[in-house]
Amino acid sequence: MIKYINKNNNVFMVLTGIFIITGLIFNQLFLLIGGIIGGIPIFVKAIEALKVKVISIDLLVSIAIIGGLLIGEYEESSVVSFLFLFGTFLEQKTLKKTRNAIKQLVNLAPKTAYVKLSNNEIKKIDIDNLKLDDVVMVKPGGQIPVDGKIVKGDASVNQSAITGESQPINVTLGDDVFAGSIVDNGSVEIKVTKIGDETTLGKIIELVEEAQDSKSPAEKFIDKFATYYTPAVLIIALIIFIISKDIKLAITILVLGCPGALVIGAPVSIVAGIGNGANRGVLLQGGDTISQMAKIKIFAFDKTNTLTKGKMVVSEVKEYSKLTNDEKNIISSIENESDHPLSKVLVDYFNGKINKVNVKTIKGQGLIYENILIGNLNLMTNNQVNVSEEQLIDLKNIQSHGSSTVMIAMNKELKMTIGISDVLKDDAKKALINLKKLGAKKTVILSGDNQSVVDFVAKELGTDENYGELLPEDKLNFVKKMQKNSKIAFIGDGINDSPTLAAADIGIAMGNGTDVAMETSDIVLANSKLSSLVYAYAISKKTLQNEKQNIFIAILTVVLLLVGLVFGIVNMASGMLFHEFSILLVIMNAMRLIKEIKI
Repeated sequence: MIKYINKNNNVFMVLTGIFIITGLIFNQLFLLIGGIIGGIPIFVKAIEALKVKVISIDLLVSIAIIGGLLIGEYEESSVVSFLFLFGTFLEQKTLKKTRNAIKQLVNLAPKTAYVKLSNNEIKKIDIDNLKLDDVVMVKPGGQIPVDGKIVKGDASVNQSAITGESQPINVTLGDDVFAGSIVDNGSVEIKVTKIGDETTLGKIIELVEEAQDSKSPAEKFIDKFATYYTPAVLIIALIIFIISKDIKLAITILVLGCPGALVIGAPVSIVAGIGNGANRGVLLQGGDTISQMAKIKIFAFDKTNTLTKGKMVVSEVKEYSKLTNDEKNIISSIENESDHPLSKVLVDYFNGKINKVNVKTIKGQGLIYENILIGNLNLMTNNQVNVSEEQLIDLKNIQSHGSSTVMIAMNKELKMTIGISDVLKDDAKKALINLKKLGAKKTVILSGDNQSVVDFVAKELGTDENYGELLPEDKLNFVKKMQKNSKIAFIGDGINDSPTLAAADIGIAMGNGTDVAMETSDIVLANSKLSSLVYAYAISKKTLQNEKQNIFIAILTVVLLLVGLVFGIVNMASGMLFHEFSILLVIMNAMRLIKEIKI
């Protein structure tokens, strides 16, 4: 029965609310029933707390409810029980933390692998049966099941889930690859170097588990207050009864001493703040999140798909000779024949008519079709294309901006140099400036991408520190180091970010990121805008301030009521009126949070 009651608090809350409404309309008998029903789960919790020698607010509320029923204040008893249950409901709702993240990570890893036997036969086996030094084959579109080294073939591999790199990378003989990565094109054979929990993906899963387990909920001020407040009110009521022999007065003290505004004040501020954020694309995971977010001093960002758009586009063009429409059609047709990750970007950029052409691929250099060359500087040099000093300077400038470069030549004449990169989000720079205005002391980039790319992004945004070429454990170590001095928030979107999101004081995920990133985070920016991050920071500060105001109002109300009652200034009727007014006041104060905040 106790288990059922604890599991169905919300049912008791709803029933109490129904009986209150019915009682106010028809008969006070319903208010009596409502007080009893609403009190049941509170009584149970009070008894359970007493069993472990804890005097909680549940005990005080229980005595107040029973006292109110004994002296005929059915309305007060039922309202007190409903408010208390409602506050508990809000707390559970906002503090509930999903635990599906680890399951999502585990599901990412392939369950089977194609292993190459000694007789060169390929056999599909369960991933658990793989051994070190086995050789596995992965075809286009397949997932790499282990950490290992390429022993045959080459491919374009998307390993953003592990390293955070902004574009697929080309891997060949001797290169390392990670479990969970996807082969976009090409086939490879991989010698197993790590399996199971030892793989990079396995370590990410372990890091998420550790980070989540090490995150204890912040101790609520109300619980601390209850440690002293509850016994104090009980003692005061007992002393008054001993002195006055007036049981009704003693019970009145307990009823008026019940912290109704305190019970509802903090939750209503939190709900108003959460609702404000949700209406503007900011999903806050509860009261602890708001409190922690308001105190953040360092914001650390992943780069790809967080500060940048996460989509490769043509970002710079140096055109030395204007192309005709026919030439654009030919370039589009040539690039359409290639499986290189940048080829689709060029096809979209030139947007020409596609025809079937026979293209020669020069490994590591580019493409040749008749008198047209598309590729890197080595391709141009090896085919006697004249590249002037000025054009070389243009090439280096584009590369210094963190862009991949493609050169196009016709009849040994360089026509253009194109830079392709992942561009900054439109609101990135302004967002970082506004974070500083609101109280942030430092902004940092922690990325798995190339250091030169990270340096360029940092220069554009004016971040205080920037680190590239980081694996998930490196990011986690950076965050843990910074946590020693300041509260830190980490903002990311990928699976590789999930351990760091979980370990940071506040983890913030982009809404277009992976499910696991969002489930290990405390805040989700549903629209993936960095301006929403600024709003999350602002609304958290406002909500925390509002919550403190409500707690102050609630405590002040209780003190004034008890003092007034002891000195005969307040009676039951005026006390009830003042008590209800304080509840209305904290609700009205919290409602100020509904309006949009101007930043």
